[in-house]
Amino acid sequence: MHRIVLLASVLGTLALVGCTTTNNTPQKTQLEIRELQTRNYSTQDTKGVMKVILDVLQDDGFIVKNASSDMGLLAASKDVDIEDSRDALNARTLGFLGGCGNSGCIYLAPFTAYEGAKNAKFTKNAAIEVTANVSEFGKETRVRVNFQRRIMDNQGGVQKVEQIQDGQFYQEFFGKVDKGLFIQREKL
Repeated sequence: MHRIVLLASVLGTLALVGCTTTNNTPQKTQLEIRELQTRNYSTQDTKGVMKVILDVLQDDGFIVKNASSDMGLLAASKDVDIEDSRDALNARTLGFLGGCGNSGCIYLAPFTAYEGAKNAKFTKNAAIEVTANVSEFGKETRVRVNFQRRIMDNQGGVQKVEQIQDGQFYQEFFGKVDKGLFIQREKL
């Protein structure tokens, strides 16, 4: 029995070492984040811009939770499966509570094989939430969107909540909005 516990402890330590990641990305300032999240459009039709944003979000699989054209506010979310089958298998078969995935490592402690399989936790899914603020800005319409990711384990526990700060992510979103506004303007 002591050998099993010792083996489980050694494997747990190796798993933690293997999951260590370094994040050398410098933190963005609030001004830099706001710049990523904001675009101006040369139209005063804020309701039309809101409609395009609504269409883009729905096309991307978001479920709109709240919309107010008077306030210029949209709120939506979508669930994404991010389970790593290797982590799930390791967590269930090695008898550990924990695992490592794209989001990093979670708590790792040895258990008996049965208890570990029963209580195993691993990265399972993510919920992506978005809010959009659409408002008049002189002769233009200003749009600011904020995306947040909530990563959860297979038992529904939240592992991590993070604001999405990837410039490419926002560029792709606003590119879709640009196309939608073109289609709307050209009545295609």
